[in-house]
Amino acid sequence: MNVQTTRFGTVEVDDDRVLEFSSGLLGFSSYTRFVLLQPDEDGVFFWLQSVEAPELAFVITDPQIWVPEFEAIIRKEQMVTLQLERIEDAQVFVIVNKYDNSLTANLQGPLVLNLRNQDAMQLVLADKRWTTRHQIAQLTDERKAASA
Repeated sequence: MNVQTTRFGTVEVDDDRVLEFSSGLLGFSSYTRFVLLQPDEDGVFFWLQSVEAPELAFVITDPQIWVPEFEAIIRKEQMVTLQLERIEDAQVFVIVNKYDNSLTANLQGPLVLNLRNQDAMQLVLADKRWTTRHQIAQLTDERKAASA
């Protein structure tokens, strides 16, 4: 299948790589089909690209890289919705945003993918340890570096 994107042009992906978010994402409930794009082999960031809207894409990453103690509790009914028989078949990602001079991760709203059937959902965690703007990296100010 060909996926139209505003960032990468037309990208060809196998049909079996389309992720189904039956409830969509928070704030984007009408968009339910996405693919994961990896800009480079060694990168830790991916693009979660909508199949339905070329302009809709999110930068995501594995939260364990940045916050090793992070865990997303998946409730039994969520496992049923995802048709997830074993927790080992799940992959967790978080959406990354730029906020001021930082990259932040939404640890309160992780994405859970069932690697066996491509079903996916966004969770909303009640655990107050995790925030929607957990800093994972500080960005350098290139202007300051250039003038130093």
